[in-house]
Amino acid sequence: MTKIFIAEVIDTAILVLFGCGSAVLMGAEIGMTGISLAFGLAIVAPAYGIGPISGAHLNPAVSLGAFLAGRMTGGSLAGYVAAQLSGAVVGAGVLYLIASGQAGYDIAVNGLGQNGYGPGYLGEYSLASALIFETVMTFLFVTVILGATQQGAPGAMAGLAIGLTLVAIHLVGITVTGVSVNPARSFGPALFVGGKALADLWVFIAAPLAGGALAGLLHRMGVTRAD
Repeated sequence: MTKIFIAEVIDTAILVLFGCGSAVLMGAEIGMTGISLAFGLAIVAPAYGIGPISGAHLNPAVSLGAFLAGRMTGGSLAGYVAAQLSGAVVGAGVLYLIASGQAGYDIAVNGLGQNGYGPGYLGEYSLASALIFETVMTFLFVTVILGATQQGAPGAMAGLAIGLTLVAIHLVGITVTGVSVNPARSFGPALFVGGKALADLWVFIAAPLAGGALAGLLHRMGVTRAD
């Protein structure tokens, strides 16, 4: 379990550092399409590089879905979530150290790739839009993950399918919430940014977990599982 814990810490740190880092360090140069690709590739790299150790969940919503689908125990779920939150903090911390070395950078102004909604945040979508987007997209994301990793699926392609799904989700919804679909991804940056990012964090915990739980339950029931 120690090896798995370390793997999930590293994997989640990669996701936050690559994904949020693309927005903070290179957002003006690569635009939203580039940021979307960075988040997707940040899934592909751990999936093939470290995935054989832990399955590369990188995401409490994914782990919850796997638990409810009957693929892991409650004890393992707790360990995975603790590792993912720790990894997100590590990734956000490293990103902050890098970003703060740029002249004029101010975390209160430039942020750390945190999620949000409402007035002053990207497309200024409502709370209802944020909740619907995060719940539905996480449901779809976790459904794809459970399907791509189920017995009989082409395992060699799973990491690519999952990464490309995350790219598509970002292409659709960056302006809605910045795209979380992952409580850990939201937790790390919010912890450093504070203020509104922390106040909004509940949305990016509750909605993704609800979507992941629904995906796991439907998979366990056989609705989205190949028999």
